[in-house]
Amino acid sequence: MSKQSKDLNTKFLSDKQLSDRYEVHRATIWRWSRDGFFPQPVKFGNHCTRWKLSDVEAWEAAQEVPA
Repeated sequence: MSKQSKDLNTKFLSDKQLSDRYEVHRATIWRWSRDGFFPQPVKFGNHCTRWKLSDVEAWEAAQEVPA
């Protein structure tokens, strides 16, 4: 698969989708990102900001604590 094809298959999530995923307010997602606790978003144009699903999943895996 070429890099261009891979980029076209990248999935992105909005702050609303992330707030639903973690059951927190949308502002919490932005605060986590600002404070360096959460992956940084990707900006598309002037009004569209999203988070890469792969970055979010990697962050989730890093948060897991062994039982």
